Amino acid sequence: MADQFGTDTPELGELLGQAKRGELQLPEFQRDWVWEDERITSLLVSVSLSHPIGALMTLQTGGDEVRFASRTLQGVDAKTATREPSVLLLDGQQRLTSLLLALKSPDAVKTRDSRGKRYNCHYYVDISKAIDPDVDREEGVIVSVPEDRVVRTDFGRKVKLDLSSRDKEIRSGMFPMRLVLDRDGANKWQEKYLQVAGDDMPVALATWQRFRHSFLTRFHKYRIPTIELAKNTSRDAICKVFEKVNTRGVVLTVFELLTATYAAASHDLRKDWRKQSDQIRQLKQFRKFESAECKLQPYEYLQVVSLLYTYDRQRTHLATGNGADRVPPVTCKRRDILRLPLSKYNEWKEVAMKGLRTAAQFLTEECVFASRDVPYATQLVPLAAILGLLKDKWEDPFVKPKLQRWYWCGVLGELYGGATDTRMANDVQECMAWIEEDAAEPSTVQDAQFHAPRLLSLRTRISAAYKGLHVLQLQQDCQDFLTGTNIDFKTYDDNNIDIHHIFPKRWCNSADIDEGDCNSIVNKTAISARTNRKLGGRAPSAYSRWLDNQHKSSSRVDQLLGTHGIDPQALRQDDFPRFFHQRFEWLLGLIKNAMCKPVTRPPTTSTIDAADDIKKLIALGETDRVEFKKTGRKNIHSGQRDSRLEWSVVKTICAFANAQGGSLLVGVDDSRRATGIEADYEFVKSGNQDGWHLWLVDLIRQRIDPKLATEIKVEFQKVDGHTVARINVPMGTKPTFAKPFGRPNSRVFFVRVGPATHRLEGEKMLEYQEERWPPKR
Repeated sequence: MADQFGTDTPELGELLGQAKRGELQLPEFQRDWVWEDERITSLLVSVSLSHPIGALMTLQTGGDEVRFASRTLQGVDAKTATREPSVLLLDGQQRLTSLLLALKSPDAVKTRDSRGKRYNCHYYVDISKAIDPDVDREEGVIVSVPEDRVVRTDFGRKVKLDLSSRDKEIRSGMFPMRLVLDRDGANKWQEKYLQVAGDDMPVALATWQRFRHSFLTRFHKYRIPTIELAKNTSRDAICKVFEKVNTRGVVLTVFELLTATYAAASHDLRKDWRKQSDQIRQLKQFRKFESAECKLQPYEYLQVVSLLYTYDRQRTHLATGNGADRVPPVTCKRRDILRLPLSKYNEWKEVAMKGLRTAAQFLTEECVFASRDVPYATQLVPLAAILGLLKDKWEDPFVKPKLQRWYWCGVLGELYGGATDTRMANDVQECMAWIEEDAAEPSTVQDAQFHAPRLLSLRTRISAAYKGLHVLQLQQDCQDFLTGTNIDFKTYDDNNIDIHHIFPKRWCNSADIDEGDCNSIVNKTAISARTNRKLGGRAPSAYSRWLDNQHKSSSRVDQLLGTHGIDPQALRQDDFPRFFHQRFEWLLGLIKNAMCKPVTRPPTTSTIDAADDIKKLIALGETDRVEFKKTGRKNIHSGQRDSRLEWSVVKTICAFANAQGGSLLVGVDDSRRATGIEADYEFVKSGNQDGWHLWLVDLIRQRIDPKLATEIKVEFQKVDGHTVARINVPMGTKPTFAKPFGRPNSRVFFVRVGPATHRLEGEKMLEYQEERWPPKR
């Protein structure tokens, strides 16, 4: 039997030359190159130190069984490249493309900086640092400079480094990385370098020789291990390979992997998706499905198909009398979608599309009129699957109320953020059993809770519950203040309806209203952009009189305000506390009706006096988004500084970032009693609140991430005479790791599970990260 693969270690220059000539290309379905500047620099440093950067995997072309369309690597001129490649790059695209652009392209590398902003740059090596054995090459030996090769400081007013000409490069001792593998170009640069040295030529020559030996030669001799699959490799083997590749870079999406799998069976999934997505685009709620507002993309569509197929598979298994042993699961996890047979995809794809179209109808009837108001794109996956299975039965009078309750429990309970694959599968099974067999309520219905003080922190569309409450208000047949028209599916777009303040921000600022209360959903409602402009920043008493004149009837205006749950008298008297209290209770009533269960309230909830968010959090107790710490540094029992307490702070912050964000209150004990952070002062610089704050920021910088230290907001407030620190941790956009004390090279991953912090490792950690931060598609 012929070998299925071989191994080799070609030189870096040889590989890049093959790519430039087009002899080495990418399969067409591979994703684009996406590496950022920091990773490119780190890769160049690794090569300069002769450190391994991982193996590549290629596939010989010309096989009879499998043929893939191909394209050249980014930065290669397709006009001068060989039309038919001899090998395709399966794994290592990000690394090889980064090296190709940095070392072989005369143009600036189009990448992104650490903040995600577009950044076109060139790469240079500092000769003096490169030859110094005491200098860590990770510390500024290889650097990127802007496209014009001028580094500026002081907001562009001062020039720190100018490499805009060869003379300036030489005088700065900065060698361009694009010449590292270009022997002729490097020799010309060297000649000029020695000429400029003048009388110091012997020193310059010695420096250059050391540079060539310790730096350039390493690139010339660098070899990359390569596994090459033979052209007679079977379809199944190639598909298995695609499930494993790109583990060191940006992983291929499920859609791309499944595209490769189905391509082996001559099915073009990408073309099929374009047809399906054209249908999805026609649905108003999904119109912007490729934007951040409603991330309904190929992966979610495939999840719907997977749920339908695996649900039917399970039902068939049980119906054939195979019993409960080894029942196939209902699933939409990544690994199971990759195993979705092409025949089953074709069988269920139209049912999935029908489910999505019906989901749009369901959302319209629930007053979700635009994609930006869809609370959770993730919840649309089980919704579409359930509707696809129910067909027309979903509108039956005993079915629809159950679907509505399940949907709103998911939204207002905020249960579809983060990792949701398991919940999706459970909801499909449990909702179908609930509807068809009158079984127990789905876990989403049972688990959902809404805490009354949560209303006060709902301030932007980032929150699903915020969007949900906006939609619940639309369900009350609310009418525009100025035009008096009902806000419905048609007028929503025609009149540019959006969420606006009731007591204007300008008035709230002048009246010293708490900023949080001013911006909360309690003080916002749906009106047209024109109405909002007309009302401006005037006092409510003033704009209500203006509305009276427009409508020639104060009772008509009172009626319009009432459709929004607004107390007209409180508005006319500029009585914010009374207005806020009344509307707070009105919104809680909407929530109770939607979820068909009572709202959770702390023992003493006073909305009129609700100006102290920290006290409200303390009253609620510890939750998945709130935790208390008595101190941050001082062990009360021993009276000494205790690093275990600091580590506890680090773990909690890390867990919040990896979950849905949250607030850590330091200076509060487990009995919900404010004890204050004053006990820590003897162990911080200056012995005061400022010193404590500096200690916290430094702790986060050292033990977690310097960037996170800039994003975390810390508030200090007196509670019962003690200073409580509220550390507000945002939801992380990528995995966050903690560095344990005494183990500088270790990284630990924590998540929030209910009111507790848990450490995840190995497969569970990878699975959580994959579900929490799905690969960009």
